Amino acid sequence: MADKKKDKKEKSPEDDYDFFAPHPHPTKVRVKQSFFDHVPDAYDGKSIAFNESPKRSPKKVAEEPKPETPKEEDEEKPAESPDKTPVQETVAPPIKMDVVTADPWNTKDSSAQSRLLIKGGKIVNDDQSFDADIYIEDGIIKQVGTNLVIPGGARTIEAKGKLVMPGGIDTHTHMQLPFMGTYAVDDFYSGTKAALAGGTTMIIDFVLDQKGVSLLEAYDKWRGWADGKVCCDYGLHVGVTWWSEQVAKEMETLCADKGINSFKMFLAYKDVFMLNDAELYEAFVRCKELGALGMVHAENGHLIAEKSKEMVKMGITGPEGHEMCRPEEVEAEATQRAITIANQASCPLYVVHVMSKSSADVVSKARREGKVVFGEPIAASLGTDGTHYWNKCWRHAAGHVMGPPLRPDSSTPGYLMDLLANNDLQVTGTDNCTFNADQKALGKDDFRSIPNGVNGVEDRMSVIWEKGVHSGKMDPCRFVAVTSTNAAKIFNIYPQKGRIAVGSDADIVIWDPKDTRAISAKTHHQAVDFNIFEGMVCHGVPVYVITNGHVVLDEGQLKVTQGMGRFIPTPCNAEMVYGRVAKRDLARLPQKVDRDAYTGSVVKITSNGDTSAVKRDENPIVADTASFQHSRPPTRGGGRNLQDSSFALSGEQIDDKAPRRAQIRTSNPPGGKSSGLW
Repeated sequence: MADKKKDKKEKSPEDDYDFFAPHPHPTKVRVKQSFFDHVPDAYDGKSIAFNESPKRSPKKVAEEPKPETPKEEDEEKPAESPDKTPVQETVAPPIKMDVVTADPWNTKDSSAQSRLLIKGGKIVNDDQSFDADIYIEDGIIKQVGTNLVIPGGARTIEAKGKLVMPGGIDTHTHMQLPFMGTYAVDDFYSGTKAALAGGTTMIIDFVLDQKGVSLLEAYDKWRGWADGKVCCDYGLHVGVTWWSEQVAKEMETLCADKGINSFKMFLAYKDVFMLNDAELYEAFVRCKELGALGMVHAENGHLIAEKSKEMVKMGITGPEGHEMCRPEEVEAEATQRAITIANQASCPLYVVHVMSKSSADVVSKARREGKVVFGEPIAASLGTDGTHYWNKCWRHAAGHVMGPPLRPDSSTPGYLMDLLANNDLQVTGTDNCTFNADQKALGKDDFRSIPNGVNGVEDRMSVIWEKGVHSGKMDPCRFVAVTSTNAAKIFNIYPQKGRIAVGSDADIVIWDPKDTRAISAKTHHQAVDFNIFEGMVCHGVPVYVITNGHVVLDEGQLKVTQGMGRFIPTPCNAEMVYGRVAKRDLARLPQKVDRDAYTGSVVKITSNGDTSAVKRDENPIVADTASFQHSRPPTRGGGRNLQDSSFALSGEQIDDKAPRRAQIRTSNPPGGKSSGLW
């Protein structure tokens, strides 16, 4: 009877399409699937093998006897042909430093712990939002739709009234960075743990060593620090702090073998990280050759060094001096210079931590001119301002010191958010580089010694939701774009990351837009003892956070495992970055002009460069010694024709020989009297 009622049901427009997939159980009732996709092997006790994708490590297939399965799960599995060989996933060996691969999760058996059903939520991607359920197995999204048929034993998470979004990607962090005589207090464990607590499921950190250090050695050092500590997936950028042929060769190795597609250059930190303009151009040219993305820290290091000395001479040694020696125009000038140099090298450019209105305008203007430029405001520049540098409490003021500094113009955060909402700026990071009070105190007598850096990795998602979505400046789809999807596209890991779709990694945040939380250093999960957003009440709170299919934030309870994250390679030649560069290069290719060869005389230059032998009277236009000549005949009365020009190249005038009178008395000035009776 149920089947007959279904037949009588009014036909919907969707029925004209093949929205039905073959059901694995021929004896059971057919269940209509959604148009979002259905994976036929979702019922098998294995993960989906993405052998064709270069962004995933190949999974080994071993011919082993099929393990015994509980009876209730056998009932849910599809019938298999007798000659079909059982397929099982095996755990790959630990990664080596010279191998680019993502370590798989230990999912030998498809147990209930690796199966999740997110039910009743509203899925939000960067381009659309819709109501649907999600089935996850072994860290991969296998089904998206309604009325899903799933294996038994899966955990169900009720998401009704919540938003289900891709996990955030923080494009700019510095975990345990050695800097200015100390180390950032948040390492790869505490930093990634805090990231997960805030809804960020992947970070991209910076390999940043001193001048003269091999880029490959620095890369291995950072991998050694991170691999055993990270709680979520991570990628790496590499900083180029010096230039040589060795650096150019190592950049190629990093791109080809190490999973790196972005290199950061500095126009600031003179004598530490800074490159000169010629080196910057060579680095951009090399990035273009490799299909990598050039990144830049845009501040004028020479001016900062000089202005810092001036501030100290004037007796200004507190944190306010840090901002005053780095005004907006210093950032804007370097941003414009970097864009110009990158454009001449035909290299796409990514401007990190856009902190001021003027530098944001430079990026926006360049994009409107057609240049391939991306701008990255950070949580700090979107959520607070630089008025804190003048706070009477030294610790409070020093806690906000970073480079480039926060701007004292209180309208800056709102201005940057407007540009971010309208795609003049594209992606968000945090520049998370944290130092405790005793570390900041290294500069208690001289602001130049205060370690630069602030927090943000845990609070970025909530701050941007509060300042962007809750304020009405952007919609949830744009929120997903600027916190996750655009980063995945720029760094070429989309749709593995940054999207909720079949086949994507199960990096998901279930977001409650109505809930609120107050940010405080007393309650955050970072190791630092200060929070620049202290006291800010944010609407929008992550309720569940899932990374690679594992629930790590469960209704407020954070449960992470050290070393659980994977290194994610970022391949070169991202479509969003280089998609239009090749055609543009062809269109802009310089063309020579075919012309007849010059056959005239050529001046001879003596060994000392003297050209005095050239005679001036050889001027073909008019000789300098020529006397003044009239071009028109005189009038009948013998006077000069007033239509005759009195101009001569020599400067001679027609009346030069006439005697000059000291004054002329007139009874009526030209135009008549200005007084008297009429």
